[in-house]
Amino acid sequence: MSAMGEVKTLTVGVGEDGVRLDRWLRRRWPHLGQTQIHKLARSGQLRVDGGRIKADTRLGAGQVVRVPPLPEGPPPRPDGLSSEDIRFARSLTLYEDDEVLILNKPAGLAVQGGTKTSRHIDRLLSAWGEGLSRPRLTHRLDRDTSGVLILGRTAAAAARLAQAFARRTAHKTYWAIVEGVPRPAAGVIDLSLAKTGLADRQRITPAAWGEEGAQSAATEYATLARSAAAAAAAWLALRPLTGRTHQLRAHMLALGHPILGDRKYATSSSLALSAGLPLQLHARRLVIPHPSGGLIDITAPLGPNLEAGLAKFGFDPQAASADPFD
Repeated sequence: MSAMGEVKTLTVGVGEDGVRLDRWLRRRWPHLGQTQIHKLARSGQLRVDGGRIKADTRLGAGQVVRVPPLPEGPPPRPDGLSSEDIRFARSLTLYEDDEVLILNKPAGLAVQGGTKTSRHIDRLLSAWGEGLSRPRLTHRLDRDTSGVLILGRTAAAAARLAQAFARRTAHKTYWAIVEGVPRPAAGVIDLSLAKTGLADRQRITPAAWGEEGAQSAATEYATLARSAAAAAAAWLALRPLTGRTHQLRAHMLALGHPILGDRKYATSSSLALSAGLPLQLHARRLVIPHPSGGLIDITAPLGPNLEAGLAKFGFDPQAASADPFD
């Protein structure tokens, strides 16, 4: 039987403001199970500022948490990151301070793991530490999409960044190469989307508003250039006004201009025009309020995937407007 510890009295830090009690505990004692935490709360052994509290109650900075003696858990598992993994993870850094970490995610690297995915951003975050030191995801990018990915260095910072996305005070600009040239050259796609199919065969498709599972979705687009070659392609800037799964890819297919290199949201002609190109979608720029005030305005350098597409169709990446939606 594991040895028991002693009663601890801990103060909630400024960076932990708004964190649920159960999550606050598991960051310090990862071996604690949810059932065990609920039992400790119900029995009054866990207390905040001297009073009883529920396991899912959010804590405030400066509150004092009484933690009863806990059984010791197994020694922490090594994160499994090699020195090469750590160097690679840190090489992705675009910006870093005490509250924010911004990465330039490469295409082909998933943000989170799955049954067949062992190498992903979430695992590589161990390069910055574990527990309270571990950065927290605030949004996602598709595996094959490259570009700006922002994380919170504290729970409070992550919550504020996530709120910025939810309240649409964060502005993301993507670059994409699509089949054909949109008419008009700029506009807004306002088309509800719904999930169809299961697991690996799941797709996002247009849906009528009010239809079961339908979610409102809107994307602003602007044409940056069109190819001079006989095979028509256009280089676009895309700004999602909502944050639905595969929104940009599904919206461009519905508009009749699928993103090149996309095997899932494609037409036979777009597949032919792609001619081996990987997905031509890059999260180019993010403008978002900093958790402590002010504004973050960050641009991700191009990766080899979009560089290949721009070169193939003769587009000059230096010719793009800094903000085509201004």
